[in-house]
Amino acid sequence: MRVMSDPIEKIAVFRALQLGDMLNVVPAVRALRMAFPDAEIVLLGLPWAAGFVRRFDCYFDRWMHFPGFPGLPEQEYDATAFAKFLQKVRGEEFDLLLQMQGDGTIVNDLLAGFGARLLAGFHTAESRMESAFFVEYPALEHEIRRHLALMAHLGIPRAGEDLEFPLTAADEEELGRLGLPLEPGKYVCIHPGSRGVWRQWPPDHFALVADICGERGLDIVVTGTADERDISREVIGHLRHPAIDVTGLTSVGAMGVLLRGASLLVSNCTGVAHMASALRTPSVVISMDGEPFRWGALNKRLHRTIDWTAGPGIGMVVAEVEELVCGAHAN
Repeated sequence: MRVMSDPIEKIAVFRALQLGDMLNVVPAVRALRMAFPDAEIVLLGLPWAAGFVRRFDCYFDRWMHFPGFPGLPEQEYDATAFAKFLQKVRGEEFDLLLQMQGDGTIVNDLLAGFGARLLAGFHTAESRMESAFFVEYPALEHEIRRHLALMAHLGIPRAGEDLEFPLTAADEEELGRLGLPLEPGKYVCIHPGSRGVWRQWPPDHFALVADICGERGLDIVVTGTADERDISREVIGHLRHPAIDVTGLTSVGAMGVLLRGASLLVSNCTGVAHMASALRTPSVVISMDGEPFRWGALNKRLHRTIDWTAGPGIGMVVAEVEELVCGAHAN
């Protein structure tokens, strides 16, 4: 089915999710922008995504706060706020609304009430939409490629699979104000936190690989959000080498600048792993959710994703870290 023949001037993208989820949809939105260079593209997302839209203003024109809905765990549902949002989004009269949230089980019927002229996205047998603009949800496909498949279904040509993370002068100034004694290419970022304890690799394991990097002459930088201070302290408590702890001290943008200068990132499968992919910083990512096929970086040479649920053992992580560290020093 082709939307290219329809007059499309105003597009909404529904994706009320977190940073890693948003970065993985950028290739599809890039293709969307190239197909509709003059259209207004609006993200319907979570509160934090206002900053994401400002960072990606080459693709998005505006952000609208989606205030949650029963069954969507990312934020608490507020019935009054939702009623106001529904009235506002209907008043927008979007030409095209893209459901890029998931398989549609919860959101397809919801989005059908938003008043867009055309609604497109993913569906399954349980979330079936009687529309040629919907495509079967490719459950076993990589997150980047599944959204590009939706673009292809709509007749929108691809514009590459690469992730992006634009950095600004303000990001660099913010990191500079921390006065970190770091030389580009001479430090490793260790990021032990993630959303959900079940997705976190053990702190002593992070410390072990960090010490290996320290033995190779790299400075150790432990990173994380303010909510992750406890796990960062636990990692540092296991270290034999000194570390610089910037947990809770960096915004997403400053973290991007820090990652850009790093020799290596070691992390759980979380937002910073996708930032490293976008910034071409080598990484070793431990996947605790058993879905590396969905979230692992597509560049397997530069980014190594290890499915910990398959029981590979810490030796495999150490081997990947040493190979990437030695390769970086060789360059």
